[in-house]
Amino acid sequence: MTQPILIQNARTIDPASGLDEVMDVLLADGVIAQVGTDIEHPSHAQIIDATALILAPGLIDLKVKTGEPGFEHRETLQSAGHAAAAGGVTTIVIAPDTQPVIDDAALVEYIRRSSRGTSLVNILPAGALTQGLHGEQIAEIGLMSEAGAVLFSNGDTGIPNADIMGKALSYAGAFNALVSCRPEDASLTGRGVMHSGELSSRLGLKGIPIAAETIAIARDIALAEYTGGRLLIDQVSSAAGIAMVRDAKAKGLEIYCTVSVHHLTLNELDVGEYRTFARLSPPLRAESDRQGLITALCDGTIDAIVSGHDPRPAEEKRLPFAESSAGACGLETLLSGALSLVHHGDAELSVVLGALTSGPADLLDLPAGRIAANAPADLILFDLEQPWVCDAGQLLSKSKNTPFDGRRMQGLTHATLVAGAVVFDREGRCK
Repeated sequence: MTQPILIQNARTIDPASGLDEVMDVLLADGVIAQVGTDIEHPSHAQIIDATALILAPGLIDLKVKTGEPGFEHRETLQSAGHAAAAGGVTTIVIAPDTQPVIDDAALVEYIRRSSRGTSLVNILPAGALTQGLHGEQIAEIGLMSEAGAVLFSNGDTGIPNADIMGKALSYAGAFNALVSCRPEDASLTGRGVMHSGELSSRLGLKGIPIAAETIAIARDIALAEYTGGRLLIDQVSSAAGIAMVRDAKAKGLEIYCTVSVHHLTLNELDVGEYRTFARLSPPLRAESDRQGLITALCDGTIDAIVSGHDPRPAEEKRLPFAESSAGACGLETLLSGALSLVHHGDAELSVVLGALTSGPADLLDLPAGRIAANAPADLILFDLEQPWVCDAGQLLSKSKNTPFDGRRMQGLTHATLVAGAVVFDREGRCK
């Protein structure tokens, strides 16, 4: 049993209910006991004076890769938990593309068991949609769902066979399971390494056309409509792609989507002179695409902002651009990166926080992601205005590959609480 904590004088923002007031919040026995003003606290409660800070639900990140099991040199469940806590992320969903692939109930249970007592945050496993992620045979979705898998995906690889994808959506629908897909037509992506356009031509790099995304989105939306399955389109990167999602939602289909913080805040120009930290999958697109994604965030088309956390060690990044691995760390920069949209006047704070908290919680039917009596006491305190410079070398992730390296940021986590206990404090010390 944790010591009760009374957080006083915080600007308390709960996107789920629309609350945005200076309030006190009492935490006890791992849940939120009271929300109000002038709360009478137990004599043994710890007091946190949060004057000038914002109290919000802890961030929920639906797309996190770790190296465990199989590639622990990239990231472990423990190091990912430390990075998440430092970034204000209290729940992370682990992608199934590990070694071995998380494609059966025993491996789902392994992830859940391994994270207990070693991770500072809540870790939830995603199950593989097909065996070995090969896209040929549907995995045991029902058994993995019973074991605790919260969604199902084929990792960063699309399923080329439409019949297999349709059957996966239909099978998952029997368990009301959420199917996440990466919209990418591999035949069009080929060996592309960045957005296809004038810049890729000038740099002499093979481009990836937007059609590789839109063709896959069109097919999977059609399959979801045909089967009645619940479809989450993972990390949409283009204005054309997000417009298709918007249209599908307008038809009343159970279509959802995520976008990464990198695609909301960066564009193809950030590749600069072959900066491998900016080689991502999907690639950073044109500024018009970024603006289209921001519009979709503000109008509610985007359900969740994800970090797309994909740690890669130096030996995979210190290579010529076309030979380097795609991917970026994102857990520790998710909040600050998203807050840049607020500081630049692109989006309201409640909208940004909603896509980081209640939005993903609703997709997974989690009780977290909100500030209300009896909700899990998974919370963050952050300073909206605090400036800092991102130094990749100081990240707690085992790998240090962030496209935000050297960038001036504004907004920083002050404290992270999970189940009513402080797991990270303002000095950046994990508990």
